Amino acid sequence: MIMMMSASWNKQFFQLLLLISCGRISAKTPSPTLSALVDIDPLSTDVKSVVLKGESHIEKVELVNPVNLELQCKWDGTENNLQTITGYWTKDGSEIENSRVTVQLEDEQYNLKQKFSILNETNLGNYSCVFGNEAKINFILSVPQVSPKRDKPLIGYLRDYVVIECKVEDNQPEPDSWSWSKKNGTDKEIIYTRLEPLKYEIKTKERKTRLVVHNLTEADAGLYFCGAVYPIGTSHNNIELKVITLWEPLKPFLAILVEVCVLVAAILLYERSQSKKNCATENGPNPDQTNTLTQEENNEREGNSSVRQRNV
Repeated sequence: MIMMMSASWNKQFFQLLLLISCGRISAKTPSPTLSALVDIDPLSTDVKSVVLKGESHIEKVELVNPVNLELQCKWDGTENNLQTITGYWTKDGSEIENSRVTVQLEDEQYNLKQKFSILNETNLGNYSCVFGNEAKINFILSVPQVSPKRDKPLIGYLRDYVVIECKVEDNQPEPDSWSWSKKNGTDKEIIYTRLEPLKYEIKTKERKTRLVVHNLTEADAGLYFCGAVYPIGTSHNNIELKVITLWEPLKPFLAILVEVCVLVAAILLYERSQSKKNCATENGPNPDQTNTLTQEENNEREGNSSVRQRNV
């Protein structure tokens, strides 16, 4: 009996020691959630300031990362400056709620500023500070633009291949990645090279990307989109591809050739008709000769008649 109690007590004591040691270990282990929260950096703050000396101004601001952006507007006003005017902010033409304030004239200038949290593409756009409906500054917030911008479509030939290229300038930030898509009706269909490796080929290097489309068909014609992907959003550029046959470029030349042939034929026919007229004129009787011969014939006839009369 004593031995059984001793074994039970030893078992309980061992379990107690195990619980205490586990508690110490868990207390010393750092919390992963807390560590993750500590690693998150707060948004950086950037300031864009513009001094307006006229009635309007456009300032382009290119953003790559999410940021707390403070926009500052300074306006010199007009000749008859009021001591106070009303100022407010708009986004894409719509007034921002609760943005109207009274702006004091300080050092011959009106100052208006506002801080905006630009977190993603939906926060980009046209922000404007307005001074009493008399002057405004437009801040156009966007990701770096992709070039080149093409006014004319890119030409490709049936059963051939074509290379479509996009890039960002050297003075712009390098994108995190690139994407390609093609317009399919009203939607954009993403191009995956792993699904059609024999049809599409994507070559990307730093600030440039190229899409190679092999074995062109008429179905490959359309609008293609390249996208430079940044943390705050994607900048798109569109290129139209037109697929034609090899005979298509020859059509203007053939039309000119037909016109030349028709013109040459008309000239040859005219010259031939003229030569026929000249030949007919040369081979026909001369009116003077005809008259001369007629007179000689008459004289001969008269002579013959007189000789006959004498003989009689």
